[in-house]
Amino acid sequence: MFLLELLSQHDEGCRLSQLGREAGLSPSTTHRLLTTLEKRRHVQFDPRTARWHIGLALLNIGSAFLRRASFVSVAQPFLQRLRDQTKETANLGMADDGEITLVSQVPSRQIVRSIGRIGGRVPMTSSAMGKAILSTYPSEDIEQIIELRRMFRMTSHSITRLDALRLELETVRANGYAIDNAENRSNVRCIAGVVYNERAEAICAISISGQLDRMPAERIDQLAPYVVDTARKITAAVTGSAEKMRSM
Repeated sequence: MFLLELLSQHDEGCRLSQLGREAGLSPSTTHRLLTTLEKRRHVQFDPRTARWHIGLALLNIGSAFLRRASFVSVAQPFLQRLRDQTKETANLGMADDGEITLVSQVPSRQIVRSIGRIGGRVPMTSSAMGKAILSTYPSEDIEQIIELRRMFRMTSHSITRLDALRLELETVRANGYAIDNAENRSNVRCIAGVVYNERAEAICAISISGQLDRMPAERIDQLAPYVVDTARKITAAVTGSAEKMRSM
């Protein structure tokens, strides 16, 4: 499984020697494991480039997950509308093991735009979607995540102290949305809101992301309501609350 996780981070595939180094395995062990995975169609080998790639079997597994997570398909038209309203990339992410995984995305039509990789993972503490979801957690859960994942400095703007994170999450709760001020990627700002299930638990977060020059600080007040409203509408659609939908 660890090899598959590493391989999924290489869009252009990965050579056996590099994959072995990243996994801390000998070339012979790496080759043996890859050969076993290849037989199950979990990986593919391209003889032209001598690189290994994620296989079709994992695509089927991923598709099964998306079918189970029905809210992803429910959210899609709302994300498209959010992209059209803001002219920026709209995203949907889920919390997993202390990180945010990008599950769905509707890219901006701008020539220069912020694009993430589906399946890509980022720290919860440096991403708007992560902070939005963290703001719904009790203090002890937040501390467990920090203990597990630490607080890495992704950019010069990243929050790296727990006390600063607590203050940030208080602001998120007060505003109803979270902001990533170039904390995960330089020159990219994000605004995120939470989607809830019928038990009022956070199941995912949505966000818009764009270049700082198109999303300066003074535009946050203009763009944030679109994100909050979209998250609210997806929540109503996911929970099947027709009454809520009529009121929106």
